[in-house]
Amino acid sequence: MGRSERPDFSFERQALAAGLTPVCGVDEAGRGPWAGPVVAAAVILDPGVIPPGLNDSKKLTEARREALFDPIMATARVGIGIAETERIDRDNILAATLWAMAVAVAQLGPVALALALVDGTYAPKLHCKVTTLIGGDGRSLSIAAASIIAKVTRDRIMRVHDVSFPHYGFARHKGYGTAIHAAALKLHGPSPIHRRSFAPIAALLGR
Repeated sequence: MGRSERPDFSFERQALAAGLTPVCGVDEAGRGPWAGPVVAAAVILDPGVIPPGLNDSKKLTEARREALFDPIMATARVGIGIAETERIDRDNILAATLWAMAVAVAQLGPVALALALVDGTYAPKLHCKVTTLIGGDGRSLSIAAASIIAKVTRDRIMRVHDVSFPHYGFARHKGYGTAIHAAALKLHGPSPIHRRSFAPIAALLGR
């Protein structure tokens, strides 16, 4: 059978049946943009109170993600990790992402986590069992919830940056490499939150 079109709770249910509890989902937002932080989230869902409509954040509208944010926060245990531009430039984007994921899991608080379901192929170093799932935000409800929390948190950060640096259109493109963003960079140069280790910014600076 092919992969289901929407995430479900089967990975978590299998883990719980094997005595692995609690289980969290981990995902990130913002690995690709030219500016701003990468944000990771870790979510332990309550099996009895899972907000309806959870899905890969990329398949949801901005309004729907925002609408799901508070119900997730109200019913689940949530941790958030934020790797700022300075860490991304210093350590590289993958290392910064894995660091943010580890921080997000740590922010879950004093809980003896048994398993972390992590979206993608790379796993952060955690004090529990880790399973990576390619396309996990479309397969696991816990990862889907984490993807929503990470995306909404990052989008809100970029809207704040848009107020501080209004020339770049951060509220619109959230730091991704759009034509509008590229044109603004050529006109105004990089802002303090641009990732100088990324090729478009490094080229602009002659590195």
